[in-house]
Amino acid sequence: MIFNAPPAVVGHRGSGSGDVTTPDGATVAENTLPSIFAALEAGADWVEIDVTRTADDDLVLRHDPTGADGGFLVEATAAASGLPRLVEVFDALPPGVPVDVDVKTVLEDAVDAPARRTGALLAPVLRREAARRPLLVTSFDPSLLTFLREEVPEVPVGLLTWLRFPLWHGVPAAAGLGFQAVGVHTASCGFEQPDTRLRPLDHVVDVAHKADLEVLVWCPKPEAAVDYAKAGVDALVVNDVPGTAAALTG
Repeated sequence: MIFNAPPAVVGHRGSGSGDVTTPDGATVAENTLPSIFAALEAGADWVEIDVTRTADDDLVLRHDPTGADGGFLVEATAAASGLPRLVEVFDALPPGVPVDVDVKTVLEDAVDAPARRTGALLAPVLRREAARRPLLVTSFDPSLLTFLREEVPEVPVGLLTWLRFPLWHGVPAAAGLGFQAVGVHTASCGFEQPDTRLRPLDHVVDVAHKADLEVLVWCPKPEAAVDYAKAGVDALVVNDVPGTAAALTG
């Protein structure tokens, strides 16, 4: 199992997307160490971070392909971006803290030399960290996940789905590719955004489990957490860690 005692509460981009106010009144930005530590202090079982590569073949934490100046990160150095480097974040985290690395591949991965592609840069970092903490790699890019499954087989991988690559295609695709998890956003499927073309979520989760896939749902509202838990999902990737934890406990 990837997640013990599901559903695990996973802090989305640390403690939430955008700038988040912590209980002590501090404002922290997503995908930063303060955001990660805020999520852990609020009771998150895991934290999720977004990772992309830069022009100097480094990996930084960022959800969007552009930096604060609007330029593409793949055309800037890690130092110039001012963003946290993945290796530095891992070094700052205590061993044992579980991390979901959500990888944002870049267009240039299609044509750059194999050694420069995002997966090749990420593999040695994962190989080192796998001995220090539970890991999961998630991505919309099945080619990256397939590469990592071969290069770092000890790290489970999960295929993310979205509106035009929906969950009912993603479950058989992830199973057929030998992945360990599948993820869905509430905008694609769920109690908050029901889709009459899809089987009930608990049925989808049941099929995924029979295919040895764990199911992540991201961005559910705290008040919907219990419904997702009853449907059998394995992890909730949330923007409100304390609210979700309280809802599940209640």
